[in-house]
Amino acid sequence: MKKWEVIAFDADDTLWDCQSFFETVENRLYELIAPYCDDPARELFKTESGNMADLGYGCKAFTISVIETALRVGGAHLDSETLSELLRQCKRLLQLPATPLPEVEQTLAAIDGYRKVCFTKGELQDQENKLRRSGLLRYFDDVEITSDKSQKEFEALCDHQHIHPSELLMVGNSLKSDIAPALAIGAWAIHIPFHVTWQLEHFDDFDHERLIKIEKFSDILKFI
Repeated sequence: MKKWEVIAFDADDTLWDCQSFFETVENRLYELIAPYCDDPARELFKTESGNMADLGYGCKAFTISVIETALRVGGAHLDSETLSELLRQCKRLLQLPATPLPEVEQTLAAIDGYRKVCFTKGELQDQENKLRRSGLLRYFDDVEITSDKSQKEFEALCDHQHIHPSELLMVGNSLKSDIAPALAIGAWAIHIPFHVTWQLEHFDDFDHERLIKIEKFSDILKFI
């Protein structure tokens, strides 16, 4: 197996659970607007999709989309107290515990001989705070937070780390954001599926000669 120079790790839903907290807010929104639409999840997806180009990813973008959906669908049926309660739930997302998923910390501590980079997308302050709260920052040689993860951002990561794409191994849970663009520039990738996939991250499963699929985080050690 090829020895890489850099192993890059996604953060949300790879190092710690993020989606389950967002689901709590989503479910509350769905309860509030269900009487006024046929498919609450579709209404939120419509709002998030429309806001993506301007707001990107992260808690603040999610909060705006949730409140916008509540106002658009629920309208005059939702009073200010209800909307304030929904907003408070959204703001609590900024204090997610970011508890490492099983085997993450032990595995990161065991990886030696590679430069380890946390490469994640989202809002700079929010992601930095989650990384600090997780207690995992000490295991990384570098941290790169970006607004998106396309081929362009992966190429920039390789430039910043002074490596050829073939010297990069990307580890993440999203086929769309972590795996496909890494493979497209000539890097390698390890996919660790998470039990929930955000609708905007859905991507058909596929195989590739430079793609490794594993079931649990510690399986990384079998391939490096």
